[in-house]
Amino acid sequence: MTESVSAQDEALMRAAIEQARLAESAGDVPVGAVIARGGEIVAAAHNRRIIDADPTAHAEMLAIRAAAEAVGDWRLTGCTLAVTLEPCAMCAGAIVLARIDRLVYGAADPKAGAVDTLYHVCTDERLNHRVDVAGGVLADECGAMLTEFFRRRRTSPS
Repeated sequence: MTESVSAQDEALMRAAIEQARLAESAGDVPVGAVIARGGEIVAAAHNRRIIDADPTAHAEMLAIRAAAEAVGDWRLTGCTLAVTLEPCAMCAGAIVLARIDRLVYGAADPKAGAVDTLYHVCTDERLNHRVDVAGGVLADECGAMLTEFFRRRRTSPS
């Protein structure tokens, strides 16, 4: 984590949590993301991997695509992405490539996290763009949603 957390970060995370709930209600892993520019949310998305049978349909990827369309540019400078789970390598790479200025994430991902846990893609000085990162924002709430989702999956009859 490289930056402090603001009330705006928490508000964005609450919006991302709402997106995660939409994913869960559709039977997908509850991860949600929003992208804001100038304090206004320009894109919101949730995991659709199961729904769309698409391994790349992570909340972050879908939000990045929607934000680029909304602002009319692939460069998302001036934007903050808030996501309920630490991004994986694919999503962290897309965040860097999209030139997003700031990343706010909720729960750390010990199995696939590529921002602070397993790798440090967003802050790697060898890359041409680095992202300011604030991790652990509403982490308990974000993590509990995921833990409960997978607990239910393990205990429910198939």
